[in-house]
Order: sequence, then structure tokens, then C-alpha cells
Amino acid sequence: MAQNYLATRFTCSWPWSTLILLCDGRVVCGCSDPYAKRVLGDARRESIADIWQGPTIRQLRDDIRNGGSSFCGDCPLKLPLEDGAPIPQRPLPTSDRPPRLYVECTAACNISCFQSCCAPETGITRTRQAGMLDFDLFTRVIDEAGPSLGRVDFFNYGEAFLHKRAVEMCEYIKTTFPHIYLYSSTNGLALDDARVRRLVRSGIDEVTFSIDGASQDAYVRYRQRGNFDKALANLRAAVDEKRRNGLELPFINWRYILFTWNDNDREMARARALAAEIGVDRLCWEITDHPEDSFSRRFAPGSDDHDRIRHQIWDQTGLGNAIPGATPRARIELRDVPRGAPIVGRAGEVAQLTTRIRNLSQRPFKATMPHGRRLVRLGAQLAASDGSVIAMDHARAWLPHTIESGDRADVAIEVPLPASPGRYQLRFDLVSEGIDWFETCGSEVMVRDLVVAG
Repeated sequence: MAQNYLATRFTCSWPWSTLILLCDGRVVCGCSDPYAKRVLGDARRESIADIWQGPTIRQLRDDIRNGGSSFCGDCPLKLPLEDGAPIPQRPLPTSDRPPRLYVECTAACNISCFQSCCAPETGITRTRQAGMLDFDLFTRVIDEAGPSLGRVDFFNYGEAFLHKRAVEMCEYIKTTFPHIYLYSSTNGLALDDARVRRLVRSGIDEVTFSIDGASQDAYVRYRQRGNFDKALANLRAAVDEKRRNGLELPFINWRYILFTWNDNDREMARARALAAEIGVDRLCWEITDHPEDSFSRRFAPGSDDHDRIRHQIWDQTGLGNAIPGATPRARIELRDVPRGAPIVGRAGEVAQLTTRIRNLSQRPFKATMPHGRRLVRLGAQLAASDGSVIAMDHARAWLPHTIESGDRADVAIEVPLPASPGRYQLRFDLVSEGIDWFETCGSEVMVRDLVVAG
């Protein structure tokens, strides 16, 4: 009996935001389509604009605006809607090209991840009509879509850097369209010392190394046929090249998936120590629910251990960090209003306030960063008197300079007061632009009452 994929209403934002270019030139919807079941078009025969505004994706958007589409099948990216909940009515895209693109260089991989849908044994490569992405096709797609792209994710299924020209592709993106935020994820094993150093110098903005363990025995249980020492050596080379050239970017992550065999205190402590010693920007744990007999029960959501590391989990916050002292923490004080007293002003005015910010973590709060992403600013959120947020991005202020670990700085901020008299709250927090508020990783927010007179 055919499964009814429309039994539950759902919504999804992917057809409004992203296209995925497979290594054979076909374009699919969503990054959770390993076997290319949801094809939107073919870049070998169509332009990206034709695909982005074509009949297949237009129909898909219309269906989703009505509560779901059979096109989506069993896609795990679907977001179920509760009974009676309104269906999000996203406006149709005004641009004729997408703002984000995934680039799959190949579906092939140099290792076999245990019970993974993209392991070579599953036959994923047989679902592609070409083994490696044609370089000329790649450049044509980037040339067309580049002006509208804000981000390129240079990976999908397979190991991107098995492609002999993968680093050259990264260089092409950043040379031709420097405004694009370029991100890639790798197991690190298809690179050698020279190529990883060239990748760091390519202009790429962020690279994640997936290394699930801190020793060969633990690592190889999931990354079968993998070599922990080689992966770590390439991670080390990337950090070294960044440091030697005095580069702010790429931001270098070490992502560590937790399983039953690598979630013990000893293995995790060794990873923390190695990450700190090497100098990676971020070490994070990833929580998974597969394979069924192997995922970490110790850190299952809802457990005490999960709660203990919640600010260090990969998709929990963009700022959490398992390296001791690397998770951002700040103390914010209001300089010109007595402690415990409310901020007072008249409706429609602008309050001129001065805060003092102290860096309680071991990493600097950067006042400037390339692309603006990850620079730190002071933010004021407007809330009702009961604490419910009215405007998350109510006001912003630049730091006068980078605030080093343990240092403090006075930061002035102009806060527009509401047009309606009443009692409110102002919540002051730091924000890593393009990433997240410090509060999401446990930093304390300063909350002050606000009284607005007529």
C-alpha cells in the first residue's frame, strides 16, 4: 500500500532559500535527499534562474503554502504543523536566483561511516549520472548564481575533497564573488598537507573537520577505514597555516559525533585537550539518534549528562564550545542608572545609555571581522513587563575595540523608547553577528525595568 505523505500537514522553508547542485548537474530540493528523489531541474540543460522560477518548484511552493506536497515524500526536513495551526504564508521569491547553494563535488567517499546512508556500500554513487562534478558546469553555475548568493555550502553527500579540483573550486568562488560566505565540511582524509594549507589560503570562511573520537580505536568504529592520525594532522596543518599567515578566517571547527564507544569522560577530555592544544576555534559534540544500536544513550536529550553539555552541542547554539573557557561569557552593567532603579524616559524619545562590559571567557570579543560575521556587538531587546520579547533586535551598539579575556570596556548605546507609554523591560546581551546571542550558550543577560511616560 502506498504511504500517504500528506496525512500530516507540514511546512518547509527550503524551496524559498536553497538549491542543491548534485555532482551530475541535477538540482534537488533540500540537503536530506541522498538518492536524488526530489529533482527540481538539471543545470546541464537549464539555467539556475529557470530552475529557481520553474514550474516544479513553483508548484511545490504553492502546495506547501496549502499545507504540504506529495513531492516531498519522506523528506525529514518537513516541519509538521499542529492541528489548527495556521500555515506559514511565505511570500514568493522576488529574486530569480537562490540566496544559498549547496555544491556536491562527488557522492563518493574515501571511508565507510558505520550504517550511514551515504556509505559506499549503499550504492549512493549509482544514483548519480556522473561521478565527479564537471568543472566547467560548476563555473557556469557559480557565474550565473553568484551575484545573488549569500552563502555556498561546499559539500553534500560524499567527501568533497576527493575531487581533484575542489580547492580550486573554493578559490574560484572567493575570487569571483568575495561577498559569498563559503563553508565546507570534510573528514579531512582526502587532503594532504599542501592542499589543506592551500584551502586555508583560498579565502574560505569556515571549515568543519568531522573527527569522532580522540584515538584511533574510538574514531575508526564509526569512520571505518579512517585514519585518526591523518585527520588530526590535517586539522593541525589548517590551524597552523591560519596562524602563520595571520588570518582571521577560516573559522575552524572540530565536530565530534557521540556514540556509545566515544562518549566516556576520558575520550571526551582528550578531545578537549587536543582541540585546545592545536588551537581550533570550536569543538562541539553532535547528538544523533542512529545507528539504532550505537548512538549515545548517556547524552540522550533530557538526560542529566545532556543538560551538562547542552551549551557545547553542535546544533544547540552557534557559540557553544567544548574547549574549556572558549564559550563566550560576559557581565554587563548599566553605568548611568542606579542599581535597581528603572530606566525612565518619554514615549518616542531615544535613551542615551552607557554600559560596562567585561569578558569572562578566555577568547576575545572581536569588534571587527571579515564579512561582519562573528564580530561582537551589544544589543538591547525590548520586552513587555512580563519579560516576553517584543523586539529582539531593538538596538545595537559597536564595541569601541576588541575586548580581550578578562578585560572590560564602556559601550554607549542609543535605545529608542516605545511610542506607547507603559512599563517595559530592556534586556541587554551581546550578539555574535550572524551566529547567535550569548544568552543561548549560558551567558547572563542584564534585565532592567523601563518606564515610558506619555
